[in-house]
Amino acid sequence: MKSFSTLFLSLITILTASAQDITGQWNGVLKVQGTQLRLVFHITKSGNGFSSTMDSPDQGAAGIPTTSTSFENSKLKIEVANAQIEYSGEFKDDEIIGTFKQSGYEFPMNLSRKPIEKETIKRPQEPVTPYPYHTEDVTFNNPKANITLAGTLSLPKKEGNFPAVILITGSGPQNRDEELLGHKPFLVISDYLTKNGIAVLRYDDRGIGQSKGDFKSANSADFATDVESAIAYLKTRKEINKKKIGLIGHSEGGLIAPMVASKSKDVDFIVLLAGTGIQGDQLLLLQQELIGKAAGASETDIQKTYQNNKKIFEMVGKSTDDEKLKADLKLTIKEMLKNDPTAEIPSGMSEDEFISVQVEQITSPWMLYFLRFNPSSTLEKVKCPVLAINGEKDLQVPAKVNLSAIENSLKKGGNKKITIKEFPNLNHLFQECKTGSPSEYAEIEQTFSPAALDEITKWILNQTK
Repeated sequence: MKSFSTLFLSLITILTASAQDITGQWNGVLKVQGTQLRLVFHITKSGNGFSSTMDSPDQGAAGIPTTSTSFENSKLKIEVANAQIEYSGEFKDDEIIGTFKQSGYEFPMNLSRKPIEKETIKRPQEPVTPYPYHTEDVTFNNPKANITLAGTLSLPKKEGNFPAVILITGSGPQNRDEELLGHKPFLVISDYLTKNGIAVLRYDDRGIGQSKGDFKSANSADFATDVESAIAYLKTRKEINKKKIGLIGHSEGGLIAPMVASKSKDVDFIVLLAGTGIQGDQLLLLQQELIGKAAGASETDIQKTYQNNKKIFEMVGKSTDDEKLKADLKLTIKEMLKNDPTAEIPSGMSEDEFISVQVEQITSPWMLYFLRFNPSSTLEKVKCPVLAINGEKDLQVPAKVNLSAIENSLKKGGNKKITIKEFPNLNHLFQECKTGSPSEYAEIEQTFSPAALDEITKWILNQTK
């Protein structure tokens, strides 16, 4: 009987070990604010332990080496130290129930041996092929930057002569559809305008998608030269009415459009979609306060953040030496952390590393330019017709103060061809919303308000008739 008992226990041990074979391919989908990113871990047995690599198929990355891999008592832990990534989970029923962490942020993510597809996101406004109009992929050169940009030209018909608009994306690296959080607003806008007889050119930001160049080293003035090259390209097309070329800019794109229009006689009109009319440092302070309130932050925390950022932005505004600014910012942020016992540094990151990351973000070419640039001086020089619209619940570019600044600057310059409109219940992306908080963007099925689309289209057709 004793021998049988020993054998039985041995069998249980063997079966358990077999059931918890962790080696092989494990698939998961990371969901962050509406964005879905497939991740794959390849785990192998290595001597007395384990090793692994990570793939990110949606980012075109494969075989990323991990720093450490451990599996003990049904608990799996994988780290990629240089990316501040940590995955930890528990093996249950041939599935791993776990959490993905990066730079102090945590997101639930389970792993399975079976291939996992991203969930289909409902975006009812997104057009599907075949389109009832002509489209073609195009490229054009920016001789000032010595780069080639790639985009899509949509024409109401293959033959003809049409008014045209160029779409200018908001801040951050964007493709030609201005794709973010599962939405493609520029694809929706382009589709609507083209169906109404207006040609549309939209393109990938420099260094993004099929466009060449370096996005990280560029600022708004550099992006303005990309727009200028897009205008030059449209003027070579026989299908385009060269006297009826306009610009539509969203957010930062609405800052860039006036920069181009103020210097070019080739711009017949501009549309500013939550385009910024106040200086960047003041806008960010307003934005951070409004978003903080919407997120439920305490008034104490909001004011603390406001005062810290105000001090930092003032340093940026006064500085004439960017290298000295970096050194001064490091000391200032270090002092701020010292005086705030509640301040949290992301796990896996030292205080010096955290400070360095903050300083690099603040002193990036784009941020320095944005913080220091006041759009009013440019808007005063714009003489063509302008349509400026904002969503009432926009927390990133507050409607009333922003539209007022745009209108005052245009009028100061003598421009009387101005249309200003604030749309009720629309957010920064021009979606019908509840609060306007960025956390809602991905959850809302609507990509762009039909009412706003209609207003933009009617206004452009009125300018080009």
